[in-house]
Amino acid sequence: MNAAILKLDDAKPIEWPEPLPLAGNSYAMEPYPLDALPQGIKAAVLDVQQATQAPLPMIATSALTALSLAGQAHVNVARAKHLTGPVSLYGLVLAESGERKSTVDGFFTRAAREYEAEQAELLKPDLDNYQADLMAWEAKKSGLRDAIKNASKTGKDTTGYETSLRNLEQDKPEPPKVPELIHGDATPEALTFALATKWPSGGVISSEAGTVFGSHGMGTDSVMRNLAALNTLWDGCTHKVSRRTTESYTTRNARLTVSLQVQLPVLVNYMQKAGELARGSGFLARFLVAWPESTQGTRQYQEPNGNMAGLATFSARLTQLLNMPVPFDETGHGLAPVMLEFSPEAKAVWVANYNAIESELAPLKELSEVKDVASKTGDNAARIAALFHLFENGTTGDISGETMNAAFTIALWHLSESRRLLTELQQAPEISLAAKLDTWLIERCNERGTNQISTRDVLREFPSSRLRKIAHLLPVLNELIDVDRASLANEGKKKLIVVNPKLLKGGESWA
Repeated sequence: MNAAILKLDDAKPIEWPEPLPLAGNSYAMEPYPLDALPQGIKAAVLDVQQATQAPLPMIATSALTALSLAGQAHVNVARAKHLTGPVSLYGLVLAESGERKSTVDGFFTRAAREYEAEQAELLKPDLDNYQADLMAWEAKKSGLRDAIKNASKTGKDTTGYETSLRNLEQDKPEPPKVPELIHGDATPEALTFALATKWPSGGVISSEAGTVFGSHGMGTDSVMRNLAALNTLWDGCTHKVSRRTTESYTTRNARLTVSLQVQLPVLVNYMQKAGELARGSGFLARFLVAWPESTQGTRQYQEPNGNMAGLATFSARLTQLLNMPVPFDETGHGLAPVMLEFSPEAKAVWVANYNAIESELAPLKELSEVKDVASKTGDNAARIAALFHLFENGTTGDISGETMNAAFTIALWHLSESRRLLTELQQAPEISLAAKLDTWLIERCNERGTNQISTRDVLREFPSSRLRKIAHLLPVLNELIDVDRASLANEGKKKLIVVNPKLLKGGESWA
């Protein structure tokens, strides 16, 4: 077929050739495995979905990262004797502005914010005492420094003053540990400093993703340094920062949860700026990616459920976790979480899934183009399983095979989403959009029992803001026309996209 516009009211039946495949790949989004969530988490997710009508995968990912924020200080997970690590999760939702991520996060992080406020109020007397002690200490230090200076001017011995100053340094008041869990769009360096000097467990919860994608901390010269810092925090390793003019610090035994929303064009720009570093460093591979279809335009008003018992129960459990005594290491600054281990059944499930993933990493196999993400899937599944166990059973007992199966179901869904996203990023925009448009047109035509849909309906209903104008739609549609998958036609003043009937259910009889 050529791209000429047909007139349906005049044209004879079209002799459609066999449709050719598109040049690019497009993977359909799989339904989110809601039933894999523990009942207490699933009920909260459904409550928030009813209240916000936001995309289900976004809501579920927000719930997981909220659980990560509440639980990461208390447990680690052992995949094997020498394969141990944190349970912290990094979540990344690809969505447009207006998808209500901030509202969703607000529901799930309420327990953490209330805990922060309660602890700040509870520790206010300790903070006041610390400020008084610090002022007294600084006055003593200033007096000793003045005494040393005055004695030096007159040639007197300063040894005693110097000894007193050294002893005083050892007695500098320590600030009380006040939980600071939720960070805004701080730079990676500000995050690591806060985790090292204030509270060793925190989270970045952002609907704008400025912390990572597009902040001044992600300029060309600093991309590698900041990616390394965020990777180190995910791994639970030690991160050192040496400064010339301000205080150097070491972040050790700290935990960080990340929950971000980013628009696709922002991520594309970031990938162009970061180059191979974003994937070569394993940064994106650490994220649980979700790329749901927009629900904007379908969110008709519903009277909210005033009870939201599922969310209330979920939040109450997070509050219990947050109020558990935080296990500090011998330094008093880092964490020493309890180690959760696999039951024999869970270990068998983990090994079977690990081996199945590994077998698909070979050239031309299913996961060969996303080896970086696939290699982290087993780790993320172990983290999710540990968090599920903590949510339902606390810090005692071993992780069950049933829990591990559920965790792998979730982790493999996110692996599928990462493959969809990375395939999109590797293709020309017209090709990837054409693949999405092709799938969408076929679904809509099958639903309606026709092979025609107006361009007006496409501009209004297609789930991407990138095809809201006819000038943007036509170049993408031409990709389908060139491979005989569709044509453009006129019916009076109406423009119609006509889908090759051979692509539709029972459609060959229409040709």
